[in-house]
Amino acid sequence: MTDDKDVLRDVWFGRIPTCFTLYQDEITEREAEPYYLLLPRVSYLTLVTDKVKKHFEKVMRQEDISEIWFEYEGTPLKWHYPIGLLFDLLASSSALPWNITVHFKSFPEKDLLHCPSKDVIEAHFMSCVKEADALKHKSQVINEMQKKDHKQLWMGLQNDRFDQFWAINRKLMEYPAEENGFRYIPFRIYQTTTERPFIRQLFRPVATDDQLHTLGDLLKEVCPSAVAPEDGEKKNQVRIHGIEPVLETPLQWLREHLSHPDNFLHIRIIPQPAD
Repeated sequence: MTDDKDVLRDVWFGRIPTCFTLYQDEITEREAEPYYLLLPRVSYLTLVTDKVKKHFEKVMRQEDISEIWFEYEGTPLKWHYPIGLLFDLLASSSALPWNITVHFKSFPEKDLLHCPSKDVIEAHFMSCVKEADALKHKSQVINEMQKKDHKQLWMGLQNDRFDQFWAINRKLMEYPAEENGFRYIPFRIYQTTTERPFIRQLFRPVATDDQLHTLGDLLKEVCPSAVAPEDGEKKNQVRIHGIEPVLETPLQWLREHLSHPDNFLHIRIIPQPAD
């Protein structure tokens, strides 16, 4: 039987085969060959694309190089969303490899945040971790950690070191046994059918009668359109880390095993693909 650490490790090492190609209108000194990479689902594009940037800069004129950005089928890719979430939202029904277009000019100011350095990514990541702990533990755990612990969390993610990251992150997953779960579940629900970036609200993992809330309970309260009626047709897919968990799965278990490194449970809802 698979133990908890095996689940966490499998989630961490999930990869997406990806083909990067240079935008056709970019001016190059010679032909730009595609670049292939296995992207880690739990990381951020701007953390793992240094090799992509170096590959294409070799064929560019230096005066034409500005801030790099990526798009998929006309949609700019938000670097502050985890890679797996971007793929699940935009391309999960597409054939692999995931085809991403690389740009070095015409930065889409209205669609993307600038990311001039990895310090910006670190600040965003730690802000999410702190927000999640405020929901789970009233910030008590993250505030009791030393600065070196915060740094180890970040370096574990940046360097793709599972054990380094989880040596610290496990503290953020603990709670008193008598409480059966966290204070609130840090989650974000994303839909492709709305312009709203995501849904979030306070939701407890345990009901007033001490029964564990399930994924279905969360969706029925927060996003009822995502749940098919008992006698109705299934219209949506609900996915976390590329898998479709059963709605009866306890939220607390999902939170402990399928959260991203930022300590949020990122839930993606898209229309059910046509057969």
